[in-house]
Amino acid sequence: MGIRKKLTGTSQSPRLSVFRSNTGIYAQIIDDSTGVTLAAASTKELGDKTKLNVENSKAVGKKVAEKAIASGINAIVFDRNGYLYHGNIKALAEGAREGGLKF
Repeated sequence: MGIRKKLTGTSQSPRLSVFRSNTGIYAQIIDDSTGVTLAAASTKELGDKTKLNVENSKAVGKKVAEKAIASGINAIVFDRNGYLYHGNIKALAEGAREGGLKF
């Protein structure tokens, strides 16, 4: 069973989708009803020589929360994309919560 079958983002509470690779972490806030990405952030925005670690993941979470709140989004649905809620994924979620998002 797919994740998108259980999780959908609406215009009131869009979906925060997370993708983690070996070199970085990426976060997008998506409204599934219209299929539009409302805000996005990644480790690429933090600088040229950033590595994938817990501190940078937390910074990406804060950055995506800052962009979301600037566009009027306060509540989201967290989509971890099948990754375990541990390490970098957990740090990104905590950073987003510290940034002001509720989920």
